[in-house]
Amino acid sequence: MAKNDLAKVHVSSEIGTLKRLLVHSPDSGLGKVVPSKAQDWLFEDIVHLETIRRKEYDYYTKILLYFLDPGKIRGRLHEIDDPANRFNFYKPDHADFYRSENVVELQWLLADVLEDREIKLKLIASVCALENCSYEMQESLVNLTPAQLAKLFISGTNNEKEMLFPPVPNFIFTRDIGIVINDHILLNKPAKKARTREALLIKYIFYNHPLFAHCRENIIELPDTSHHFLLPRDGDDKKVTLEGGDIMVVTKEHLLIGISERTTMEAAHQAIRILFEKNVVKKITVVKIPKKRDYMHIDTVFTQVKKNMWVMLGAFSKKTIKMEDADPIERVLDERKKEDKIRIIQFRKKDQENPVHFDNLEELLADISKHDLKCEEKVKFIYSGNNQFPFDAREQWTDSCNLLALKEGVVLGYDRNDKTLEAFEAAGFKIVPAREMIDKLESGEWTTETLEDTLITMPSAELSRARGGFHCMSMPLWREDI
Repeated sequence: MAKNDLAKVHVSSEIGTLKRLLVHSPDSGLGKVVPSKAQDWLFEDIVHLETIRRKEYDYYTKILLYFLDPGKIRGRLHEIDDPANRFNFYKPDHADFYRSENVVELQWLLADVLEDREIKLKLIASVCALENCSYEMQESLVNLTPAQLAKLFISGTNNEKEMLFPPVPNFIFTRDIGIVINDHILLNKPAKKARTREALLIKYIFYNHPLFAHCRENIIELPDTSHHFLLPRDGDDKKVTLEGGDIMVVTKEHLLIGISERTTMEAAHQAIRILFEKNVVKKITVVKIPKKRDYMHIDTVFTQVKKNMWVMLGAFSKKTIKMEDADPIERVLDERKKEDKIRIIQFRKKDQENPVHFDNLEELLADISKHDLKCEEKVKFIYSGNNQFPFDAREQWTDSCNLLALKEGVVLGYDRNDKTLEAFEAAGFKIVPAREMIDKLESGEWTTETLEDTLITMPSAELSRARGGFHCMSMPLWREDI
């Protein structure tokens, strides 16, 4: 890799070949989530930590390394997974951690930042104020090493017995902490209190780590509405909350912003204003989805697979929106409530007073493929659960639409969404379990450069219960332009 690529931050699509991303390995905080607090911490259930780590997320780490930094893993699998080595390869606070410059772990970025004593003192004070710690505790944290302190700030645990703060178990969903838009970084403003400490830690990392020194002037933070703290409870739309799962960079000139359970209309308004002012993009489409836990972010209802192919939830298709299968009486009697509908409005920087409206999600995505990406091939849609009830809703809940593209046509998803996998097969995709993919890449039988039209399926019994797929568990820092 060229020297000037070592700190490159640039994303102009959802499907360009992935070169660098931010991740966070499941930490001990996930194993501390209790039933009484699960929903406060945005979990529907408690997960088994050892399974989620060793039998599921570790496969994700391996796949990422084979694609983005093969020198860290090729030829070492036997050593890496030997129980005698206690899986230290996967532990961010251990000397044997893989520490890749392309598969970038947030915990060691945080430890790097904490090497600066002034920053360390500021962040200790900030976290302790946020968590209402005693002065005595704040003083004691100064004596921890940067690695110990980084682990504590994320997991809430100084050792395996003593909890000083609540954990931040959603830190594995790195998509939500921010988003790279071309050469800019838009930081999040989390909607839920459980994610407030995440936003604080991320702010310190982006503003202080050398990896981001060259783009510090390109970091964007959304301002709160004036006097937002005086707003009544029913003024939620005027609050500024934004999460990365509601932002998609589809081309270097076109951005999608979701308004959802987690991202408000005012946040979309502020983002559009600032991004247009800074000439970051020329076109922004707002996709307003129902404020339901089922959907959460727009990337839970659609993601891109190829220039001319998208995976999506059929509930937002043209056929369903227009009730094309219904008879005239049913269409009138069963007209859905306004809040259950999707609204799509596209703004152009040069003509903001005349936005373009789209009736349904398919229409928008087809327009992106044809006009933004100049596709001549037919635009294709793969539907969650193969568009069969109840599998469409069941599999959307377990992230059938939340896929991460490693490059165009090669995507990661969960193995449990059987009907969606059938739809991918019908569209000409190879369905390859992660274990088989690793074996083929290790042996040299397959190469990442020659793979096409492939869905790599990850074991997911526990990961899927955390309510996020691999699109959620990734923050791309650099993709090649398409």
